[in-house]
Amino acid sequence: MWLLLVMAAGALVGAGLLLAGMLVAQPRTSGPVALAQLDARLARGRRQATVTADRRHQAESARMRKFGAEISDSLDNRGIRLPRSLRASLAMVGQSREMFLAQTVLCGLLGLVMPALLLGALSALGLLGVTIPFWLSVIGAVLGAAAPYLQVSSQATERRRGFRHVVSSFLDLVAMNLAGGRGVPEALQAASHISDGWAMVRIRDALEAARLQGRTPWAALGDLGEEVDVDELRDLSAALALVAEDGAKVRDSLTARAASMRRKELADAEGRAAARSQSMLVAQLLLCVGFLVFLGYPAVAQILG
Repeated sequence: MWLLLVMAAGALVGAGLLLAGMLVAQPRTSGPVALAQLDARLARGRRQATVTADRRHQAESARMRKFGAEISDSLDNRGIRLPRSLRASLAMVGQSREMFLAQTVLCGLLGLVMPALLLGALSALGLLGVTIPFWLSVIGAVLGAAAPYLQVSSQATERRRGFRHVVSSFLDLVAMNLAGGRGVPEALQAASHISDGWAMVRIRDALEAARLQGRTPWAALGDLGEEVDVDELRDLSAALALVAEDGAKVRDSLTARAASMRRKELADAEGRAAARSQSMLVAQLLLCVGFLVFLGYPAVAQILG
């Protein structure tokens, strides 16, 4: 028991000293590098305030964000950046980078400490050795640190699927507005005000921010597609940039793209339905095998006995 407590205390003290050393011994940065980091932080803050409209209804702890900001600054000073896919997933679910880093570190520490605390009594009674709680703590730390990433990835996949469905409807609405005689910027603005869903609100906020900044709306759609990793928005931005002056070609192109997206969504839905049908078939086969074993076991036991 004492050995286990000493190991847990040593792990906590070592983690604290490592974190304190990382925060205190910050590498010195030059003036241009510091200005570039400040510009990147301000740009990220503007995107969170204007583009991610669903964040307005999502409360994040100020202490958690402050703790995550310290970790983020430490990573930036060392040139460590999050993967692009993870940044896109965070932008899709509307979660800040600082909150994600804070959750990752805290969940990792929780997974490290909890097995030692729960199995300490069994080790004290001699039912378990010290090796099993140690390895369970290591595994718990890895699983705890990976839990926020898995949660964000799963949520981003579901929301990205819904976002693509909204984009296909948005293209149809833009084509209808173009058929009514409106220009491309006016058609995009009018189509984005049809719905108040979270995906349409994000598109509307991106277009409104572009209008206030004096940028073209298709450039804003391309930036939004790059941020949330939606290829359809990037393709739409490229198409509108090429043929923005020709309303008929734009209208035909948007209609064709919307139809193509609906066919792709239908194929994906059929694929998911087929996969679930196969899973149900396997479950039914397992039930049948179990029932046959239940029926045949008395006769087999009687013969072998």
